[in-house]
Amino acid sequence: MNGCDTLVGEQGGLRYLGLAPFLRASIAGVDLRPVTQQLLEALAQNSANANLLMNLSLAAQCLGQQEVGLTFQHEALALQRSYTVAASQQPARLRLLVLVTEGSMQSNTPLECLLEVSDIELVFHYLMPADANETGLLANLPAHDLLFVGISESDANRALLQALERLLANWPQPVLNAPQYLPHTGREQASRLLQGVPHLLAPATRRVSRADLVAVPMDFPLILRPVGSQAGADLQRVDSASAVAHYLAHLEDTEFFVAPFIDYSDARGLFRKIRIAFIAGETFVCHMAVSSHWMVHYVNAGMYEEPWKREEEARFMDDFAQFVARHRQALQAIAERMQLDYLVMDCAETQAGELLLFEIDHGGVVHAMDVASLFPYKNAHIDRAKQAFCQMLYARLPRLG
Repeated sequence: MNGCDTLVGEQGGLRYLGLAPFLRASIAGVDLRPVTQQLLEALAQNSANANLLMNLSLAAQCLGQQEVGLTFQHEALALQRSYTVAASQQPARLRLLVLVTEGSMQSNTPLECLLEVSDIELVFHYLMPADANETGLLANLPAHDLLFVGISESDANRALLQALERLLANWPQPVLNAPQYLPHTGREQASRLLQGVPHLLAPATRRVSRADLVAVPMDFPLILRPVGSQAGADLQRVDSASAVAHYLAHLEDTEFFVAPFIDYSDARGLFRKIRIAFIAGETFVCHMAVSSHWMVHYVNAGMYEEPWKREEEARFMDDFAQFVARHRQALQAIAERMQLDYLVMDCAETQAGELLLFEIDHGGVVHAMDVASLFPYKNAHIDRAKQAFCQMLYARLPRLG
């Protein structure tokens, strides 16, 4: 039925699968509940198998059961810290160690989705924020050719990233997405860093307390979200002080990010969100979604249901070089200021022709998993990004002799 189901059926889920097969099945509309049940039955026979527990964590999260998934993940990490996704093309050309941390699927870079079919072996090694001050934080790491820091910037991870900055400063293997630059992806930091770039709108984002959100006069309309929220959770546009009060009445959070709302609709009132990957400073198109709502999520924008939207996306992806030419100066400035080897940016174009930044980090999913019969144009574009990422890795391998 799908790769995930086959692997679970043949091996009982004893091999760590990574996010990719679960996400692929979910995107295809496969019911993951039977797969999850198979994993649970295998766990009943082998309760101390960390790979099973981690597979269950991913399956549960793809089913929307995040708390259950995080419980399985916590149990897995109590047993072991390293999880390997074998290269689909053997023999593997290199072994990439990805440093990650405990948390939801948005907490780390999902490289197994981009590299689902490649000759790269991925080893995900989990570090705990509570261990940030441990002298042996990086002791006994798995063998690797290259190291990639995949931990997302957050309050919880800040001390961990600072510790990694010290520990990786003279690391014997090449380091990608160096930890000292990852704070650039924070919402406040990114908006400050990218101010003043010609033809780029990076809305000034402020972190405010709940009390200030009520007491301090605001210029409406605004975009509000709790600090730490991901994937649009509790993201809302507010147009008045009374709307702020109503918004807060349903939340217990104490700190929020506030940014001005910028209308990026076209003449027909439609909104378009573009996802771009920056790989070694070069830009690659990932998707473009069209929606009648300002908060665009690809999965609920009607891309699967409305052929004309897919046709527009196909044209945009095929003509992406024109987009790059229009925004070359801004895109180059973003790459130079962010200073990371790999980034994912969600953005839009305004009617005035400016590039509007939504968010930029290294945690966005880039994949070639959409159903080919509906999206026959996508895989070639994602394959270019994947090949560019692989070439970046190959180029960083130490030269012999």
